[in-house]
Amino acid sequence: MGKVIAIANQKGGVGKTTSAVNLTASLGRKGKKMLLIDIDPQGNASSGLGVNKRDIQLSTYDILIADAKAEDVLQRTSFENIDLLPASMDLAAAEIELVEAENRVMKLKQALAPIKEQYDYILIDCPPSLGLITLNALNCCDTLLIPIQCEYYALEGLSQLMGTVRQVKRLYNPQIEIEGVLLTMFDGRLNLTLQVVEEVKKFFPKKVYRTVIPRNVRLSEAPSFGQPVLYYDRTSRGSKAYEDLADEFLENNQ
Repeated sequence: MGKVIAIANQKGGVGKTTSAVNLTASLGRKGKKMLLIDIDPQGNASSGLGVNKRDIQLSTYDILIADAKAEDVLQRTSFENIDLLPASMDLAAAEIELVEAENRVMKLKQALAPIKEQYDYILIDCPPSLGLITLNALNCCDTLLIPIQCEYYALEGLSQLMGTVRQVKRLYNPQIEIEGVLLTMFDGRLNLTLQVVEEVKKFFPKKVYRTVIPRNVRLSEAPSFGQPVLYYDRTSRGSKAYEDLADEFLENNQ
């Protein structure tokens, strides 16, 4: 049965989608059968895997609001071992529409149940908020991966995220644990970066990945070509970092 990992941080611009797309691609290249679920209304994980958002017929919006079956929404991608549940801009309205829905925090979990065993790992790219869409991800995941940008406000809002996780654990999903904390946009030349690393390690003892994701031009360019960085430029520092992260991830999940 596939392990489900939500990639979440309510702070935007921390490399959440970049990590979702590139960790999925690196694990796929290593022979793991992968599903990436895009539940961010911006749909950047979908376009990062080469999907034209205008061509999407059914999306994760239809799963959350219209009880569509995951297998009807599923798209094969041109990348090795990767399937996608894409997002459309309709998702922006889902937050409001879910308020009235029955079992509103269980929609994604119910939809995933029939297809979970087809995959080794299922990664969910969450929106930068702690609303009902993110709650759906937290309720159906086994673990939570938290990307954190190496900058001054890195820890701001994290206590709120952890408070939400504790509440979800108590009310809905007693199994949820922290998968790991990933430091992104790392620049070892800056004293501030090193201070942030120390702070994060104090906040999440033994949960911070050894692998850090550097600031890298190729990582920024790859999405505009609809490719994970591994396919866009395999020799880049960004590509090497996500391959190292995939190795560390698999080592932790033996």
